[in-house]
Amino acid sequence: MPACRVQGQEAETDSVNLADAKARLSELVGRVQAGDTIDIIQRGRPVARLTAVVRPRKRIDLTMLAALTAAMPPQDERASDLVRSMREGDRY
Repeated sequence: MPACRVQGQEAETDSVNLADAKARLSELVGRVQAGDTIDIIQRGRPVARLTAVVRPRKRIDLTMLAALTAAMPPQDERASDLVRSMREGDRY
């Protein structure tokens, strides 16, 4: 099965005839969500391609984040000490 490049990553491209695609649509969608690309074949020719939808990432407002963290009260203990005590079972 041939491979194609998708946003800098190697993705598997597989071909499925239309009747099989109808019968296995849920499986094919799962594969597409995992990164595969599926070509739908009808009468020996590709007629459609299933690919994952690429959702744009929401941008972080750094000014708002800085203001939010500046307004937070200082912590009584260091994060590493808190994690250590949680791992030792003090807070469970």
